[in-house]
Amino acid sequence: MAERLRPGDRLVVASHNPGKVAEIEALLAPYGIETSGAAELGLAEPEETGASFAENATLKAVAAARAAKLPALADDSGLEVEALGGEPGIHSARWAGEARDFERAMARVARELEAKGAFSPASRRANFTCVLALAWPQGEVALFEGKVFGRLVWPPRGGHGFGYDPIFVADGHQETFGEMEPAQKHAISHRAKAFKKLVAVLFGEAG
Repeated sequence: MAERLRPGDRLVVASHNPGKVAEIEALLAPYGIETSGAAELGLAEPEETGASFAENATLKAVAAARAAKLPALADDSGLEVEALGGEPGIHSARWAGEARDFERAMARVARELEAKGAFSPASRRANFTCVLALAWPQGEVALFEGKVFGRLVWPPRGGHGFGYDPIFVADGHQETFGEMEPAQKHAISHRAKAFKKLVAVLFGEAG
């Protein structure tokens, strides 16, 4: 990628999820990039018709970059549960319904695991996957993927984070993402791993 961002440049965070926007803004903060969320700019939220995280992230980033005439960074991410064949996967947000009720979505995960007899930690393996898509107004797109592996717990624990964070415990840790302080989660999350790859390219750093 020939393009670079410099301190003071503007970037659209192509998401209408306040938690996701805040997390991406926190990751970008050390680089002096001025960010605006898609909702803040009044940008429409495109329908996620892709068949993969990469396709959906690209759809969102390209739509925002074209509409705002600014570089745009979109994230498509979700929870993949081994015992559920990778579900909810790209449908993670849709499991929460139009109201984005993730308490209901987490309860559905727990019910479906119980229906499969998945009660032990070994049978509740899961991972979060994140794909970041960086799109430029002229059409260039770059993709960066990160994953974090762990297990699911029930009931949910912790009030930090968003989405499925309160039921996910990363390998090597005892706290759920919902119990971790934001800085601790940012250091190990799937989004952080994808972001390190982006930093290496976008800012010419080793991550």
